[in-house]
Amino acid sequence: MSNNIIAIRKGVTKDIPAVHQLVCELAAYEKAPHEVATTVAQYEQDSTGPRPWFEFFVAEHEDEGIIGMALYYYGYSTWKGKKLYLDDLVVTERWRRKGIGQMLFDQLVFVALEEQAQVMSWQVLDWNTPAIRMYEKIGAFLDPEWINCRMSRTQMEQWLNR
Repeated sequence: MSNNIIAIRKGVTKDIPAVHQLVCELAAYEKAPHEVATTVAQYEQDSTGPRPWFEFFVAEHEDEGIIGMALYYYGYSTWKGKKLYLDDLVVTERWRRKGIGQMLFDQLVFVALEEQAQVMSWQVLDWNTPAIRMYEKIGAFLDPEWINCRMSRTQMEQWLNR
């Protein structure tokens, strides 16, 4: 496969249905399709306006359309400063292991450096061997110490109503 038929570009509103479909495909791959609660309409609302909640890049094949995406947002570390957080990077199954994920990842690294982010972070499931291998190959630090924590909306409401 020649990479000259794949374009990595900034995502726009018309790409959101394809991006949402990729997220659903990723959820199925991660054995959690029932966990996807977001909708195309929510993505459209949350990615526009004066303060978008996220941005994204797409990998677009000249004949097949969008075949991959990387969705990210910015945060702040009190210890390091600006931080780019990669929420999801997914390439449709047929196009995996062809360097497209690496192309998307490289674009994010470029943007993080351009925006003067001091940290770029993301998560990977401990059983996702292909992704872990890619991250190890690029020299990323896979931290075994930190435990991921989160609360759902229901849990937050229950906490405040205790």
